[in-house]
Amino acid sequence: MFIPNLLSSDSGGMITLPSRIVIVEDEPDLRDAVAEYLGANGYIVMTAESAAAMRCLVETETFDLAILDIAMPGEDGLSLGRWLRSQMQVGLIYATAAGSPIDRIVGLELGADDYVVKPYELRELLARVRSVLRRVPPQTAALPASNGTGDGKRRVVSFGDFKADLDGRMVVGRGGAILELAKSEFDVLEVFLTRSNRLLSRAAISDAIGFNEDPESSRAVDIRIMRLRKKIEEDPANPKFLRTVRGEGYIFSLPLDGH
Repeated sequence: MFIPNLLSSDSGGMITLPSRIVIVEDEPDLRDAVAEYLGANGYIVMTAESAAAMRCLVETETFDLAILDIAMPGEDGLSLGRWLRSQMQVGLIYATAAGSPIDRIVGLELGADDYVVKPYELRELLARVRSVLRRVPPQTAALPASNGTGDGKRRVVSFGDFKADLDGRMVVGRGGAILELAKSEFDVLEVFLTRSNRLLSRAAISDAIGFNEDPESSRAVDIRIMRLRKKIEEDPANPKFLRTVRGEGYIFSLPLDGH
């Protein structure tokens, strides 16, 4: 395990811990090289050589981000990613073999935040890691009360039967049930809720969540919106909130009173 000595504190008296990353990769040389590189760049890094080893790690550890090889002996990375998301809120980057676009599409549809094609440059992986972690709430540890001037108010937006706590990154639905959203889905929802009743192009959405403007990013945005509709719309085929403006983009319709 690689543990950097990096702690930062904000003005509100909270310590931000280095992000925790797990690498699940059956090739030992690649696994060790990635772990050493990310550790040298300030992350706490753990490794697992298989899905079974990862499941054992989860019994005692939590992570902000998992980098999962799709093609592993035994349980594959896609199955492991689905299980991992059922255990904790974690960012997911899938590593796919070159020439396997179907893996990338399936991974995005299953809730991946990003993917990288093997063999990949470590600098490219680091850029993708940083992009995903910008959209993942950092781990924090409380310090004794300070003289901060924060008023403690949270950003909460209501739409239909849902209440979205943008600071707590949580959506509560009917009867107080917590809506299960992948981090990438919440990222897109937050973009819309903070820009409601405005037409947003795919490029604008991609830019807001840190994606590059390219055909793959547009496809990724469409996939996330499709998944969001299935979770927040009574009739996803005829959405009430998240509407398509043909040839232009999307608009999240929110009454002025927020209800």
